[in-house]
Parts: sequence; C-alpha cells; structure tokens
Amino acid sequence: MVALAAAAAVLLGITLSRASGDPGDVDPVDGEGLRALAVPAAPPLRPPADLRPDPPAPRPPKIHWRDSVAVGLPYAGRLVRGVRVPAEGRVFFTWDPILKRSPNRSWRRWGTDELVRTTLRVIRAFALDNPGAPRVAIGDMSRPRGGDFGKRYGGIGHASHQNGLDADVYYPRLDRHERAPLRPRQVDLALAQDLVDRFVAAGAQKVFVGPRLDLHGPPGIVQPLVNHDNHLHVRLRG
Repeated sequence: MVALAAAAAVLLGITLSRASGDPGDVDPVDGEGLRALAVPAAPPLRPPADLRPDPPAPRPPKIHWRDSVAVGLPYAGRLVRGVRVPAEGRVFFTWDPILKRSPNRSWRRWGTDELVRTTLRVIRAFALDNPGAPRVAIGDMSRPRGGDFGKRYGGIGHASHQNGLDADVYYPRLDRHERAPLRPRQVDLALAQDLVDRFVAAGAQKVFVGPRLDLHGPPGIVQPLVNHDNHLHVRLRG
C-alpha cells in the first residue's frame, strides 16, 4: 500500500513537471534523457572587423643612399657611387624588358641618387593623385658602374643609359595589369600623359615618348622616338 502511494506520487510529480513546461526535463522515450542544467560558457567575443586595429603598414624598401657622380655623357660615360632602385615598393615595381617579368634584375636598375630620388618622388605623387591607378613599372636605368648597355645585354640594347641619368618608365595599362603594355591600344593615355607632365615639371632634360601615341609636351624636351610605344624614357640634366 505504501509502495503504491509512493509510485503514485512519483507519477504525479512527473505529470506536474511536464505540465509546467520545465525545460530541464525531456521525454526519455525520445532518447534524449535529461538535459544538463549547466549553461555552457559563451565563446569569447571578437570585436567587429571595422573596430579592430589596422595591421602594421609594410615597411618601405630600404635604399642605400650616397652621393653619386654621372661621368661623361649618357651615351658615352660611367656611373660613380650609384644607387640601386629596390625591386618593388608600395607604388612601383620593376620590369625586366628582356625576360618579360618582374622584378628587373638588380644590375639593370642603378642610377645617380638624383635620378632615383626624382623618379620615386614623381611616381609617389602620381599614385597619390591617381588612387585608382596601378603601380608604375620602372624598367632599365644603368648598370652598377654605368658604361656600355648595348645589344650584348639583351634585346636591341640601349644607345644611352651609360652614366646613371636615364630611366625607362612604362606607361600604365588600361586593364590595370602590372606588366609592360604590348601594344599602343593597351596604354592608358590620360595616365601616361600625366606621367610625362610630371617628369617635365621635375626638371627632365629629355622625355622620349612613343611616336604612335598622342603624348605631348614642351618642344625640345618631349620628343617622339621609335621603340618607345610602351614606355617613356626620362633623362635628367647632368
């Protein structure tokens, strides 16, 4: 009799618990058993992406500056204490015209400190004023000590580029690809003209441009020259 009363009390408790909607109990027939009463710890919160600190900015490439001397003429000279342009930077990369790849080989990208400073200063200002433009490609300058840079160094060679005052800079492409243009129709003429104007304003002695491109500037400074339809050739005064 006592056992029957106890069983009835247990059944009554279960019925009342289910009727009250107690979430701590589930039907064991469903195979779930009793739920754990402990609440699992919430995962640590991460701040939204726009509130997280910016990653550290990449360090600018290191340049070993020294006072350079351009000896002789661009087409008959040599370079003393030249400065090497880094393989790439935030707003520029270098292009090897013989291997058709980036970066340009290190022995092909030396110039006077004035040429390197002027070229990088012009490109940085260009990038700042044209935020949607691709990085600018810097091509051949001079060899580490200047001198002959003719056909034996690849392609048609250079008649000048001997005393660290000449640099090839490739025109930006319309498709924004970071490589040298193959044809005049691939050149972004507006951006190319902007580069020409900036090198003229920076005091270039000569800026040779492609004869198949509608690029212009002060007569005697900006001059069309064959084999320059994919890059401009800037020369500083000695």
